[in-house]
Amino acid sequence: MKEELETLYKETSSSLSQASLAKEVNDIRVRVLGRKGSLTQLLKGLGALPEGDRREMGKRANEIKEGLESRIEEALSRIQEQERKESLEKEKIDVTLPGRGIPIGRKHPITQTLDEIIDIFSRLGFEVVEGPEVELDYYNFEALNIPKGHPAREMQATFFISEEVVLRTHTSPMEVRTMEKHPPPVRIISPGPCYRRDSDPTHSPMFHQVEGLLVDKGVRFSDLKGVLTVFVHQMFGKGTRLRFRPSFFPFTEPSAEVDIECVMCGGRGCGVCSNTGWLEILGSGMTDPAVFGFVNYDPGEVTGFAFGMGVERIAMLKFGINDIRLFFMNDLRFLKQF
Repeated sequence: MKEELETLYKETSSSLSQASLAKEVNDIRVRVLGRKGSLTQLLKGLGALPEGDRREMGKRANEIKEGLESRIEEALSRIQEQERKESLEKEKIDVTLPGRGIPIGRKHPITQTLDEIIDIFSRLGFEVVEGPEVELDYYNFEALNIPKGHPAREMQATFFISEEVVLRTHTSPMEVRTMEKHPPPVRIISPGPCYRRDSDPTHSPMFHQVEGLLVDKGVRFSDLKGVLTVFVHQMFGKGTRLRFRPSFFPFTEPSAEVDIECVMCGGRGCGVCSNTGWLEILGSGMTDPAVFGFVNYDPGEVTGFAFGMGVERIAMLKFGINDIRLFFMNDLRFLKQF
């Protein structure tokens, strides 16, 4: 038995020294030290030995078992260290390679345009006010001189939450909300998202608008023309021509659309401007005295003007974009251009 134990020890130690995988070491452990392993089978024969030999063989068998367990741990440590070195070698960083740049985010073109609009009117003395996107029918329509049944309601495909609650179709309600809280003079712009049931290359169910209002004593249509002329020249360039074209809005009288010379063809006429040489950018007009009646302003004492523009429309013209849906597709190929 002694010779068998010594031979088992030597052969197992040799196998462990040659093992290169953790699986091989674990297989040796099972084959030698497992319940049915070689050493376990030898130890079962101890009971047949004389008492003196049994004590001596038992002691040696325990020494061999402990020695093999130690050799197994050493072999596993050796293999793990070798695997770690090989892994580090594969993952070694070549510091001579040029670094990879991290892409830096930029403002969305709509945000860029909105910031520029706000900046221009802020320099003209307009205060920025914001209000709820879920609005009462009263503020969205009635207080703006658009009572129930008025044909102008058909001009705006409204999302109704209930009979009296809507998703605002414009930021114009902030005109009424502001005048309710503040006596004249008032000079504000109200930027923010709006909602209408409309979707095509030039319309989106959600869009952004900037509404403007100025109310004071002696405000005239010429003041409106002056303010909007400054805006157009600062937004599109000093040489940009513009015109005021008669129009209709329920809460302004007289009303006018503002057109600018087509930025695509320089006014010569093209497919974008339908060969007219002009592009509409906003609506405007003198505040209808009927609106003042809802906020207890005296139309005999004060006058005012209002205007509203779609931010997407301005951005499309400024950047030469022909489909409003591109703003909302989150296509990096499109967004990286800005």
